[in-house]
Amino acid sequence: MKRLFSILAIAGTMAFGTVNANAYTTTSAATATVATVTQEDESAAPAEETLGFHQELKKRFIEGGPGFMGIVLLCLILGLAIAIERIIFLNLSTTNTKKLTKNVEDALQSGGIEAAKEVCRNTKGPVASIFYQGLDRHDEGIDAAEKAVVAYGGVQMGQLEKNVSWISLFIALAPMLGFMGTVIGMIQAFDKIEAAGDMQPSLVAGGIKVALLTTVFGLIVAIILQIFYNYIIAKIDSIVNDMEDASITLMDMLIRYKK
Repeated sequence: MKRLFSILAIAGTMAFGTVNANAYTTTSAATATVATVTQEDESAAPAEETLGFHQELKKRFIEGGPGFMGIVLLCLILGLAIAIERIIFLNLSTTNTKKLTKNVEDALQSGGIEAAKEVCRNTKGPVASIFYQGLDRHDEGIDAAEKAVVAYGGVQMGQLEKNVSWISLFIALAPMLGFMGTVIGMIQAFDKIEAAGDMQPSLVAGGIKVALLTTVFGLIVAIILQIFYNYIIAKIDSIVNDMEDASITLMDMLIRYKK
């Protein structure tokens, strides 16, 4: 009997130990699984957060559809190309008017009309071109020189404003294309509802999303081009004001030279 109790005690101890070992193993495995899942979640979260601005913009552009989004993008590319070309041209056309006026006046006093014309030939910009035309007509009288300055000033202003109207066209066209994409997207959404015969959010969401994305991108393009357009217009106004002031100064110099 004592031997039987001993055997039962030993068997019970072994069974209890086995259960504890299994429980420990299960707990360890569960802990490891939770830790792995947590690590995967933590590693996935930064991956989602690292989606940069360009990737997000590309994603939204593709979701908006290649049709209207491509046309809106074309408006942005052409508008920026014209704006950059105009900015470079206007910066090259900018002249130090005070320095040019002083050099021309000194040349008139020292070397006469030909020396002053040589100074204008060696200077870039519309102001120097206007000076040259006025000096070239000085033999015909002050009135003829003034008319030449005014006429050539109009020609120079036309060159300054060249292709600027295209930028304003793209500014107006981009939002209009976006709104057209909005209307078409809404029509597609209602067509899906009519075909399905049921008002389901999944049917409407796609069309509305496309509609909103085209509108947003059209407005973004218009805002970007509007900033460049205003800068160009301000630059043109500044150069034109310099041209007008310089023309008056040139006429005064020619009157004093005639005397």
